Amino acid sequence: MKDKLTAGALLRIMKGQEVEEPLVQVLVSKKISSRSAETERYRIWASDGDYSITYGILTLPPGKPVEDFSIIKLKKFVKSEISNAKGPQKILLIIDSEIVTPGHQIGVKIGEPVTLTDEIIASETSSTPKVSTSEPPVKQPKSEQSTSLNQSISETRVLNQINALTPYHNKWVIKARVTNKSDMRTWSNSRGEGKLFSFDLMDDSGEIRCTAFRDMADKYFNYLQVDKVYYISKCQLKAANKQFNTLKNEYEMTIGNETIIEECLTDDGHVPQVKYNFVPISALAEKEVGNLVDVIGICKEASEVQTFTSKSTNRELRKREITLVDQSKTSIALTLWGSQADSFDATNNPVVVIKGAKVGEFGGGKNLSTLMSSQIKLNPDIPECHRIKGWYDSEGQYDAMTNLSERVGGVGSFQTAWMSLKEVQDKGLGHSEKGDYFQVKATILLVRSENALYKACPTDDCNKKVVDLENGMYRCEKCCREFPNFKYRLLVSMNIGDFSGNQWVSVFSSEAEKILGKTAQEIGLTMRDDSEAGTAIFQAANFKQFIFKCRAKMENYNDEQRLKIVVVKVDPVNYEEYNGYLCEQIEALMV
Repeated sequence: MKDKLTAGALLRIMKGQEVEEPLVQVLVSKKISSRSAETERYRIWASDGDYSITYGILTLPPGKPVEDFSIIKLKKFVKSEISNAKGPQKILLIIDSEIVTPGHQIGVKIGEPVTLTDEIIASETSSTPKVSTSEPPVKQPKSEQSTSLNQSISETRVLNQINALTPYHNKWVIKARVTNKSDMRTWSNSRGEGKLFSFDLMDDSGEIRCTAFRDMADKYFNYLQVDKVYYISKCQLKAANKQFNTLKNEYEMTIGNETIIEECLTDDGHVPQVKYNFVPISALAEKEVGNLVDVIGICKEASEVQTFTSKSTNRELRKREITLVDQSKTSIALTLWGSQADSFDATNNPVVVIKGAKVGEFGGGKNLSTLMSSQIKLNPDIPECHRIKGWYDSEGQYDAMTNLSERVGGVGSFQTAWMSLKEVQDKGLGHSEKGDYFQVKATILLVRSENALYKACPTDDCNKKVVDLENGMYRCEKCCREFPNFKYRLLVSMNIGDFSGNQWVSVFSSEAEKILGKTAQEIGLTMRDDSEAGTAIFQAANFKQFIFKCRAKMENYNDEQRLKIVVVKVDPVNYEEYNGYLCEQIEALMV
């Protein structure tokens, strides 16, 4: 009967390999709570005849439970992980399935499956067990269990994927590309002093950060080069510090004395190159402060390196300001730091490619800056580079550019016009291609709490709304991924008014949080647990005054043009400065 199942399928699935519609046996099932009345969920113990998992979640239509010992075909499923008191727990979420043979026709467990553990999943053995009986497996000699790491690790036949690494096992070898490397940095505190550098690694399964300290930093700093591929083994893994590490991995690595790193001298192309998701410079006007973006542009201008002392750390810092332009005929300021500022060569207007630049704002204008994790390249051999260079050489260098970094705020020396809300209507703002900016001191008259929150992609650099699959998973169409969780984001509609009238405006998460005094996550959890208390958070903002810096743009809705006003920045009213501005206006009227 064992031939009725897809032997070894569960191991391959939990290793992250693709398995097409495998057949497995449901040994035990227990109904658990479901978030939707249209589906029922069962926790199951499943077997493929060779291996079994004790934590599977099976989603079924209401009133159609699966019998124990049934054979089912998995049509749509995803491997995931949850945290419990014992640490991370791997689970299998079965979203769509088909009963092949009902349990009453079988009535027994097929084979003698071995329960899958982290050690088995991460082992370098083959995907079939050593034994098929209930007797304990015979312990193999150490030399036969895995490749000896005293020999060249490049000779290993089995490689591990980055997304499969955990602190619970240490016999692994990865083959990965260095995508970014920091400067060598030093530190000094009460516990001593030393040096360190970090670098980012990527394979076809994911990415991870690795850090070297003291002697290890000296040993590997010059050896490890960006874009080269290396075999790496025996690093220490620990939970990633998300305050400094924005990579999409819950772990990070540290190089130790036993670490082995060997360069892969024959790059066969199986380790992917860095992938970019370029955002046009003009679209950065709509990005929220703190977002990380991939940008490509021509360096039109570059300043000299500036040196100054940080007030907070008393350390000397170096930066260089460059101006980027692209085919959207828009420019933006980019700040480079440290060695990136020192080594930047602006000769012949190079094409600049940045992965993970941080969106910032100063005086109401947008800008970009690099982080330790940002990757910057000049004139890379990619199609987008050739296209933008051809545009600039033929016409772009002569085009007028809209400066996205131009200051548009501040009392006394601001460049954005002060307007009353009636003036915005009377002057017909919003008809320019990029929209028109203005600022106004206004009072919040009404905040709509309905539909002010939405469930967004949980990744750091994506705020796209997710689709609830009603099986415990949420899908982000932008990332083409499914997640067992989400994050709350705000998109608040509110009515503001001044002496001349009132206007509905839209406020995104970062500025809405300033107004409401709480984070989107805090508000979302409150609304979930107590809707009245959540509504009260929104109502508490009524009748508060702010300086609203806004963008007005005419948009089409069902072939009808309407004025849409988005708040790009909110500031508390500095009445001393604002009164000074009013006095200036009064004096101008008296001339």
